[in-house]
Amino acid sequence: MFDKLSTIEARYDELMHRLGTSEVQSDPVEYRKAAKALSDMEPLVRKYREYKAVVQDIAGSEELVRGPDAEIRALAEDELKTLNTRKDTLVEEIKILLIPKDPNDEKNVILEIRAGTGGEEAALFAAELFSMYTRYAARQGWKLDVLSDSESDAGGSKEAVVSIEGRGVYSHLKYESGVHRVQRVPATEGSGRIHTSTATVAVLPEAEDVDIQINEKDLRIDTFCSSGPGGQSVNTTYSAVRLTHIPTGLVVSQQDEKSQIKNRAKAMKVLRARLYEMETQKQQDAIAKERRGQVGSGDRSEKIRTYNFPDSRITDHRIKFTTHRLHDVLAGDLRELIDQVSSYYNAEKLKQVTTDPTYSTAKP
Repeated sequence: MFDKLSTIEARYDELMHRLGTSEVQSDPVEYRKAAKALSDMEPLVRKYREYKAVVQDIAGSEELVRGPDAEIRALAEDELKTLNTRKDTLVEEIKILLIPKDPNDEKNVILEIRAGTGGEEAALFAAELFSMYTRYAARQGWKLDVLSDSESDAGGSKEAVVSIEGRGVYSHLKYESGVHRVQRVPATEGSGRIHTSTATVAVLPEAEDVDIQINEKDLRIDTFCSSGPGGQSVNTTYSAVRLTHIPTGLVVSQQDEKSQIKNRAKAMKVLRARLYEMETQKQQDAIAKERRGQVGSGDRSEKIRTYNFPDSRITDHRIKFTTHRLHDVLAGDLRELIDQVSSYYNAEKLKQVTTDPTYSTAKP
């Protein structure tokens, strides 16, 4: 790690020198790139230099501890305790700064929950996950807007799509994507046999117009009458909207609003998020080919978690973490699970950063 920090510091000094040259100062584009790179690297370099100063102070205090004066030795020993504590703190702060920033972390999200294998039991479980994330969002003070919710015959949820807005929403929820599995005795099971069902969760960073440009010529827009559960008519006007993105084949339908304009706006929000995720996944796949051993990304195809009701147990299979607080989690207390998973992936990213010679905090 410290070899990496030395390299970054040298790069920082080189950039600082370049920024003062007439060649860079006369080129606005190069000047902005160099200034941006320096700005990105500055917090890490500052902490590293503080760390080196503390290490130097520790060496001085250790020399005084070996001296003949008892009073000075006692003062130096007290100083050493303070300095060593500060050194440990700086190491942890440096580790956090070394982890590459996810540009999506501060984005709002589109959260999609779908019933998987298991019929009505899967739909009931999907509804419980929907309730769990709704309660977690409320605990965080986030704004949640239901874009669509397709109810099953037994009161479960075939599919629910919601928009969640707030500070750092994606950074909290990004590792929730994947297959969630439930093991329990369904209410309709007379023999008491445990069933296994699944639901899928997708967390998509919400894309703005600047992130994804959608050409109107690439869209097919169909309108139809909204309908409720079991085909029950909601209204007789053509307010429901179906968007088909012709180049990718992605289809988004929206019918929760009575206004066609509002339904179209909501459908565009979901479509833009899905297209953004597709583009991001392409980039991640390209990076993964170049860098072997890249950590998992929490892809939705992975089975990530099992909710075992008989033992009141939740197991996250990615990090081999188990908690017996199942009912608290379903009530919206996801903090422990999210912290554990985030810590694991941050540690894996840090490992990659400190061993990958091609890594740099800035590449102007």
